[in-house]
Amino acid sequence: MELDTKLNKSKKPIMVLGTSSGAGKSLTVTAICRILKNSGEDPIPFKGQNMSNNAWVDWDGGEMAYSQALQAFACGINPSAEMNPILLKPQGNSISEVIHLGKSIGITTAKNYYKDWFIPGWEVIKKSLSSIYKKSPNCRLIIEGAGSPVEMNLIHRDLTNLRVAKYLNANCILVTDIERGGVFAQIIGTLELMKPEEKKLIKGIIINRFRGDLSLFEEGKKWIESKTKIPVIGIVPWLNDTFPPEDSLDLLEKKSISKYPEIKVGIIKLPSISNFSDFDPLENEESIFIEWVKESQNLKNYDFIIIPGSKQTIKDQIFLDNSGLSQDIREYSENNGHIIGICGGLQMLGTILEDPFLKEGSKNPSGQKIRGIGLLPLKTTFIEKKLTRQISSESFWPCQSKINGFEIHNGQTELDSTQNSLKINPIFRDINLGWYKENKKGGTIAATYIHGIFENDIWRDQYINLIRKRKKLPALEKKTRSYKIKRESIIDNLANEFDKHITISSLLN
Repeated sequence: MELDTKLNKSKKPIMVLGTSSGAGKSLTVTAICRILKNSGEDPIPFKGQNMSNNAWVDWDGGEMAYSQALQAFACGINPSAEMNPILLKPQGNSISEVIHLGKSIGITTAKNYYKDWFIPGWEVIKKSLSSIYKKSPNCRLIIEGAGSPVEMNLIHRDLTNLRVAKYLNANCILVTDIERGGVFAQIIGTLELMKPEEKKLIKGIIINRFRGDLSLFEEGKKWIESKTKIPVIGIVPWLNDTFPPEDSLDLLEKKSISKYPEIKVGIIKLPSISNFSDFDPLENEESIFIEWVKESQNLKNYDFIIIPGSKQTIKDQIFLDNSGLSQDIREYSENNGHIIGICGGLQMLGTILEDPFLKEGSKNPSGQKIRGIGLLPLKTTFIEKKLTRQISSESFWPCQSKINGFEIHNGQTELDSTQNSLKINPIFRDINLGWYKENKKGGTIAATYIHGIFENDIWRDQYINLIRKRKKLPALEKKTRSYKIKRESIIDNLANEFDKHITISSLLN
C-alpha cells in the first residue's frame, strides 16, 4: 500500500500520532515544521482528514483547517487545501459538511459517513499526496494524525492515521499528554492495540506537558523504553502556548494572558461557533482581557463585545433569543456599548435571517425566516452556494488602511429597505464586506464578513484606540508590533522549546 515509487522522491516523512485527542499533535507538528525549516529543509504539513469549524481559505478559495494553515506558516510557505484534503465541519446532531480539496461537496451523518465517503475520501488523500510530491519532490512531509490511531470500532475505516502511515512508510512519533494522567497506560495500551507492522513504524515517543523537574521522570523514561523497545525522544515541559485550540469546547479553558488589562472584551460563546482564531490577535494584546460569555447577563462590564462566526447561524440566533442574550445585546447597545459582529455575527446583528434551503440550522422543512438582533438594517438570505475567497480591500472606518483577510460564509446580505430609520455606513471600499453605525453618545455597532480582521494591525489599533478614548485612556503607541510578526515569534519560541527537549535526528534518515 506504499506510494507510487515514481512519485516518492521526497525525504522520509515524519508522522505525529497521539494517544488521544488533545495530546499535542498539532503543536508538535508546528514545532517540527519550524525546526526543519530553520535547519534548511523543505517541510510541508499534511493532515488527511480534520474535523473543525476553525477554517482558513487558501489563495485559490479552498477551505482547510486553520491548524494546517498555521503549520504552513511554520514552514514558511503558503497554505493550500492539499495539505488538508478532507475537512469535516460539524453542524450538530452528528451531521457534518464534507469538504474535499477545499470545496464543499455534501452533507453527511456520522452513521453514513464511512459508508458513503470512505472510498472517495481515500482517493482524494492519495491525489493530494501525489500532487504535493510532484510540486515539491524534495520536501519532507510532516503529517498529523487525528485522535487516537487505535479506536478499534473505527480503525478499519480510519482515513488519516495508520492507513496514511503505512501508505507512506512514515517514521512515526507517538505523543502523549502526561497532564491528563495515566501516561504509561496510554502508551502501552496504544502500542498493544497496533498490529506488528504498524508498531514497527513508531520510532519515538514524546511525553508532552510535563510539569516540574524533568529529571524526576528519568525512571519513568527508562521503564517505557524497556517495556516498548522504543526510545523516548523527548519530554516537553508545560508551555504557555497562545495558539487557538482545535476544538471550540477548549475555548472555555483558555485563559487570557493579559496581566495588566485596561480593556475587557466579552465574546459570545455560540453553540456553533466557528473561526475562533479570529481573536488570536486580541489574545496577544497586553492591554486586553477576554472573557467568553455563554449565558444571559448584564454586559455593561465589557468595553466591547464580539459576536463571532457561526456554522449554524439560524440555530445560534435562536439560542441567543431563548437564552436572553439577544435582549442583553440590545440593552448593551442602548447604553452605548461597542459591538462587533464577524460573519455569522454580522448576519445576526441584522433584522431578518431567511433560510429557504435549510443551510443554517433551520428545522422547518419549508425553510425558515426569523428576526435577528435588529441593531443593523441588514437582511440575509442563505443560498445554496458558499462564498470562499481571500480579501484585499481598504477600510474607511475607524481609519483608512489596507485590509487583508478572507470570506467563508453562506448567505447574501443586503440593506433591509423596511428599516429606513436605521442609518448605516460601509466600513470598506467593497461595500458588501461590512457596515457600521455610530450612536449619538459614542457607542458603535460594526459588522464585517472579513475573517482575520484583527490581524490588520492599523485597523485593530485604531479600533482599540476608539475604545480607549471613551475610557479616557491614552492611545496605543503607533509602533505596535505587527501581529503576524508576533505570530512568527510565537512559532519560533515554540520550536526553540521543542528543540531543547526532543531529538528527531534519528527520524530524518
